[in-house]
Amino acid sequence: MLELLLPPPVDPLWDLTEAYGADARPERLNLVLGVYRDQSGGTPVMAAVREAELRLAERSASKEYRGLSGNTAFNRAMLSMVLGAGGAAERAVAVQTVAGSGALRLLADLICRTRPGTTVWISDPAYVNHRPILEAAGLTVRTYGWLDAEGRADEAGMLRDLAGARRDDVVLLQGCCHNPTGVDPSAQTWEALAGLAASAGWVPFVDLAYHGLGDGLEADLAATRMLAERVPEMLIAISCSKNFGLYSDRTGCAVVLGSSRRSLQHVETALQNAARTLYSMPPEHGAAVVATVLEDDGLRAMWRAELDAMRARIEANRSGLAQQLRALGWAGQAESLARQKGMFSMLPLSPRQMLRLRSGFAIYGTTAGRINIAGLPAERIACLAQGISAVLAEDAGRPGSHGVQPAPAHHQ
Repeated sequence: MLELLLPPPVDPLWDLTEAYGADARPERLNLVLGVYRDQSGGTPVMAAVREAELRLAERSASKEYRGLSGNTAFNRAMLSMVLGAGGAAERAVAVQTVAGSGALRLLADLICRTRPGTTVWISDPAYVNHRPILEAAGLTVRTYGWLDAEGRADEAGMLRDLAGARRDDVVLLQGCCHNPTGVDPSAQTWEALAGLAASAGWVPFVDLAYHGLGDGLEADLAATRMLAERVPEMLIAISCSKNFGLYSDRTGCAVVLGSSRRSLQHVETALQNAARTLYSMPPEHGAAVVATVLEDDGLRAMWRAELDAMRARIEANRSGLAQQLRALGWAGQAESLARQKGMFSMLPLSPRQMLRLRSGFAIYGTTAGRINIAGLPAERIACLAQGISAVLAEDAGRPGSHGVQPAPAHHQ
């Protein structure tokens, strides 16, 4: 049997991470995986999370199964945080999942069970796992434009493409801090998308993975809340990996909004059945931590303060990189970077230039140009800017390295 297995495609992010691990150059810089790193280069456990874990340990609660919907206190907390107090949460069902990716897959399975072969529209470019998850669930994937030639949101092109979405199609939208570009639509374009969805009859499917790391928690959730008030049906995949730092605890939530409570009568059971065939029940620890934090006023305030501090560090990294590029003579590229939000930035480099950045300067990002700006140590900002400048200058035919020498070539 195993001899018949054809070579499967490798995951590009983990393939790059392995290449980074095998790189012997001490100055190498890993900007591939989307994890927040502090100034020392570590990924800290948030103080509010640590305190919640201590309280949970003191309770010594049973490890008994929670059930197919997971931790119900966590599910309620997710609905309250994302949708706020009001009507939308009253016509929603939430099920705990194995992180945000599990929520995407569970909701994709629900779409396929409801309408097999449904077309789901995703942005181009999109999060690297969107297409594989949707297609693995048996759905058809089409794309809509996202960026213009200057690296801005192509809002007119986006709306023009989505005018082709038919009734009962699904449109996957990242609620904030778009991965991989860091570019979000304006509030006016979000309003236009809501109007288009309501008139055309397609269903918004919002992926929320970075709320709190763009313009602040409430601002980052504004588009999702507006959509929830404007459309009869909506799907939301929520991740707690980034804004709670629970990467390895795999904590997420799938939310379905219907036109009324009555329309949701079979939804939770359908999600439970899908979960049963995929992983049975989600892990408890991360969900219990999040519920403990959000249900306690003191812990919630502590968490919000830490989240704001993380956001401020990310903003400082991005503005610092833009400032350095501007000083090196790349004002247009600097302005493009400065407009971006969230954990990721899209460098103004081609795939060949990204390979040159890796081979010549030991700086690892994806070939599409995405880097994890949240994983950049402040003292390495100048080094990154000089590497970018050097590879840009090579193609522009002008001096741009400013004395920076490439790192010794590394052959694997």
